[in-house]
Amino acid sequence: METSEVKKIIEAGIPGSEATVTADGSKYIATIVSAAFEGKSMVAEQKMVFALLNEHIQSGAIHALTIKALTPAEAKAQS
Repeated sequence: METSEVKKIIEAGIPGSEATVTADGSKYIATIVSAAFEGKSMVAEQKMVFALLNEHIQSGAIHALTIKALTPAEAKAQS
C-alpha cells in the first residue's frame, strides 16, 4: 500500500487534518496534525486513526502503524 493512499484515507476521515506518512515495507509511521484532537486522550486520538485504517490492517496491507497525533498548537510548539 502506497503512503499516499494512507495519507489520503487519514485526511478524508479526519476533516481539516494534515498527515505525513512514511513507510518501511508494510510498517508505517503517520504524523497527523488536526484540531479534531483537541481535548482528546492519546488513546482516543489513536482510535480515531486506527478506525480509518482497520480494514487495511486486518488485510495485512499495513503490518504495523505508529501514530503521532498532534493538535495544531502541539505541532507549532515542536517546530
